[in-house]
Amino acid sequence: MPEVLSTAEPRDLLRLCAGALSAAERLLAAARSAVAARVAPDGAIDPTLLDRHQFAAHGYAWMATYVEALRQLDAWAQRLDAAARLTERERLILAIGFGEYLAQLAGGIAMSQGEIVRLADLGAGGAAPEFLADPSVAAMIATGNTDAARARLAGLIAPGDVGDSSLDDDHSLIARQFERFARERVAPQAQDWHRADSLIPMELIAEMSALGVFGMTVPEEHGGLGLGKVAMCVVTEALSQASLGVGSLATRSEIAAELIRLGGTPAQKARYLPRIADGSCLPTAAFTEPDTGSDLGAIKTRAVREGDRYRIRGAKTWITHGARSDLMTLLARTDPASRDHSGLSMFLAEKPRGHDEDPFPAAGMSGAEIRVLGYRGMKEYEIAFDGFIVPADALLGSLEGQGFRQLMATFESARIQTAARAVGVAANALDLALAYAGERRQFGKPIAAFPRISGKLAWMAAETMIARQLAWFAARQKDGGRRCDIEAGMAKLLAARAAWSAADNAVQIHGGNGYAEEYPASRVLVDARILNIFEGAAEIQAQVVARGLLSRRN
Repeated sequence: MPEVLSTAEPRDLLRLCAGALSAAERLLAAARSAVAARVAPDGAIDPTLLDRHQFAAHGYAWMATYVEALRQLDAWAQRLDAAARLTERERLILAIGFGEYLAQLAGGIAMSQGEIVRLADLGAGGAAPEFLADPSVAAMIATGNTDAARARLAGLIAPGDVGDSSLDDDHSLIARQFERFARERVAPQAQDWHRADSLIPMELIAEMSALGVFGMTVPEEHGGLGLGKVAMCVVTEALSQASLGVGSLATRSEIAAELIRLGGTPAQKARYLPRIADGSCLPTAAFTEPDTGSDLGAIKTRAVREGDRYRIRGAKTWITHGARSDLMTLLARTDPASRDHSGLSMFLAEKPRGHDEDPFPAAGMSGAEIRVLGYRGMKEYEIAFDGFIVPADALLGSLEGQGFRQLMATFESARIQTAARAVGVAANALDLALAYAGERRQFGKPIAAFPRISGKLAWMAAETMIARQLAWFAARQKDGGRRCDIEAGMAKLLAARAAWSAADNAVQIHGGNGYAEEYPASRVLVDARILNIFEGAAEIQAQVVARGLLSRRN
């Protein structure tokens, strides 16, 4: 059986990965057939059966995510090999990633703590023996993610230098610029902002505006940089690695700009896109309501037309950066007779910036802060509207009843960016853990020398790379003009779990110090936890992926 360690020839390792990937794809096909027989016995998905067999359907989504992740990890290694950059460190990441994910495909995938989905749960338990008997799968499981491989990889990585991501020259230049900015201007203050629960300073936001953060993907004719989603990912990851709050500042700008670019009138594009791009207009998103969550079709907030204006009445919650924003992308019901998403409309509702003493200084609206564990720097709010006036020309696209459809068109980009935020958080956790494990000594040696510590560090490095490559794959799909709701959902699903796992491991490596507020690892842990919830909870992502894949024709 070939060795799959640092001494293996790249072509031998790549050949094994290709064979194992083919076997994983066959296993996934068997799982799809088994799940489809349960939820779509007549060929089309039966919603009642999908709900009844949700565990199996979501397990299939996770299986498909793993297989796509392996596909992208293999593609990453192929690119590095073609450029003569597939060094020992990267070969170890490849071997460890394949070895672990293949073993989990056969033995069980953790959808969350306490929810392990196995092939038998999908009705595909009979496919396991053939999968495990495949020579490439057997070799990768046996020799990929071993103690020796993890120990060697842990010795080859260092904070800020954990693997070649295989970026091209242009994106590498962008990455270096924002990594330097994040390291010098954000990281030294991030813990203080978190502990004080203070807003990110406007001076820093102005610097980010000057660097083009808020206009990264806005077309050049509207004052933006006109770059793609891969560039957005690179910038978001770099900023989030220093502070999730800072890395998330542009999320609402991205959503608003995408809404306006895709659905706005020429006048709305001219009015708002340049201001969003230069940072003079800070948007917020007002979609969620107290009793609706992800069920946007149940929204109750009403917008009633009165001549050349609308009056808004209702309540919104989890409004990030709500007080200091200038523009709300506001989803409300304009058709009172509707009971689903067909009666929803999107508004570009301007408001004055608030301050600590009066966060919502506008007639017809009031609000209060929601105190949160982490994800600080912008603050969360609940807002009540009681006759808040919005001009009629603020209706996005001048079309009623299109709000849900307009919003859905932005979900791909938002979830890709959230995946990038999660990768940044995971990378931060890894850097903190590496630094601490190298400095902290116990029993006469650095704790990084102990296998249980080095093993954690190595797996954090491998899974962070896997999540990064999956997020960039979704971004490239979007940049290529291809539908990528499934790929974006996969990227967000996996990256959010990887971030939480990495943050938890970082705290564990810090021991008691990781639980202390003075250590950044404690902030990274509470920041990481939100990633599995916002922009569609993990369960929603799995539902999107499962429904999408099971609806596709083979």
